[in-house]
Amino acid sequence: MTFSPTRRTVLVVTGGAAAALATGCGNDGDGASSDAADSTTSDGAGGALAKTTDIPEGGGKVFTAEKVVVTQPTKGDFKAFSAVCTHQGCTVGSVADGTINCPCHKSEFRIADGSVASGPATKPLPEKQITVQGDSITLT
Repeated sequence: MTFSPTRRTVLVVTGGAAAALATGCGNDGDGASSDAADSTTSDGAGGALAKTTDIPEGGGKVFTAEKVVVTQPTKGDFKAFSAVCTHQGCTVGSVADGTINCPCHKSEFRIADGSVASGPATKPLPEKQITVQGDSITLT
C-alpha cells in the first residue's frame, strides 16, 4: 500500500516545522541573555525588582525573568522598558554606552526613552511602569 499525504497532512507537518524555526529565531529559550553580567532576575524581597544602587548611572540592567530593562539615564532618574526587542522579539542582552542592546540583530535603543538609536528595529521599546520608593524599585 502506498501512502499519499493529503494537503491537510502536509500543512500540519510543515506548519509545525515553521513554528519550530520561528521559535529558534528568538533567544535560546532558557531565559538567559548573551551577557550574563548585565542580566539578572529580581531579588524577590517584598516584590522589589532591584535596589537603586543596582542600576548604574548612565546605564541599566536587564531582568530576563520579568522581561524588563531598568535604566538610570541621569542620577536618580529611573526608567523601565520592555526587554523584548521590537524587531523580532529577542530579549535584549545588555546596557552599555547609553544604549540597550539586542544581541540577535544588533538593534540599539536609547536608555532615556527607549527610542531606536540603531536598527534594524524601527519601533521604540515600550515603557514599563516602575515605582521607586526609598532605595527600592518595584515593577507596577
